[in-house]
Amino acid sequence: MSRTFIAALAAAALAGAAPALAQHPAAAPAPQTRSLQGDAESWINDPHMHAFYELTVQAFAGGPDKVDDAAYQKKAYELFAAFGASRGIKPEAMVDHLKLIPGQVVKIAREDPKVLASYQNFVEATFGPP
Repeated sequence: MSRTFIAALAAAALAGAAPALAQHPAAAPAPQTRSLQGDAESWINDPHMHAFYELTVQAFAGGPDKVDDAAYQKKAYELFAAFGASRGIKPEAMVDHLKLIPGQVVKIAREDPKVLASYQNFVEATFGPP
């Protein structure tokens, strides 16, 4: 080691400062988007959600003005109850959790019929974009 380097280290030690030796902070992790809903993928891939999509397509088969809202809601609630049971959740609790969804889906599909063009469109309208 050179005398100059040793002298600089000694001066820094006497001054109470540690020498600056090319230290860089760790890179911050990249930000990640997280769903507050939990594991949406397992819901999206569940056969009950596919059946709900099919039910919605059938309900709109005669056009948006011909949807029987009460019948659609009743069938949706039956699907939601079965969905809850399949996941070990009390059927009535799942229905209560999802009770507003049929009305919201009807409103969304009436405003934008393309929502029913594919399951992917339906998922994006109901769960949000990936």
